[in-house]
Amino acid sequence: MDLEQSLPIHRLFTGVARPAMDRALAQSHTVTCAKDSVIYSPHDFQRCLAVLLQGSVRVTKEALVVSNLHAGDLFGAAALFNDREDYAVTLTALSDCMVLFFPQAAIRALLAESPAFAENYVRYLSERIRFLSSRLDALAAGTTTRRLAQYLLANLNEHSTVASSATALCKQLGISRASLYRAFDVLEQDGAIRRSQKQIQVIDPDKLQH
Repeated sequence: MDLEQSLPIHRLFTGVARPAMDRALAQSHTVTCAKDSVIYSPHDFQRCLAVLLQGSVRVTKEALVVSNLHAGDLFGAAALFNDREDYAVTLTALSDCMVLFFPQAAIRALLAESPAFAENYVRYLSERIRFLSSRLDALAAGTTTRRLAQYLLANLNEHSTVASSATALCKQLGISRASLYRAFDVLEQDGAIRRSQKQIQVIDPDKLQH
């Protein structure tokens, strides 16, 4: 993996001067994670900001699937700049992955040295707040159809699909099979999704927003 090619495309590092970026990279380290391995758990994590360079990762909180991460996504911000001894979620590799870890000291230096990085980092944290707020909305949604729609939006992969069995979805959403199938029927009739065995294709994400 050529870090020179991988990192500049991530907007978090847009505008960061080359010397500051080189110093941060000198403190970083890469880790290869096998499929199904746990990368972070509440009691086993690093105080690092991580960039997923290759592969995909599932983020869960107990039985709840929070999101799926793909190459170019970040994680670990919740482990930085606090004294908590636990991490909020569990991250499990859905495929073989390569992850680049920037220790807290490197992030602190970038924040001090690069106004561009500081602004990018604040923007990233703001986006995370909005995302988590939307997840709370999904959990508090009043109807099964709304909860299913919010779940699908949160767990889309790069191909606009969600792979999950009916049993797993019922467990995640806390609903019965009958309720799940009724919700599927509503979304399919609306033209929002198409089902094929254990895969759900999202045809029109905008229709899942309403």
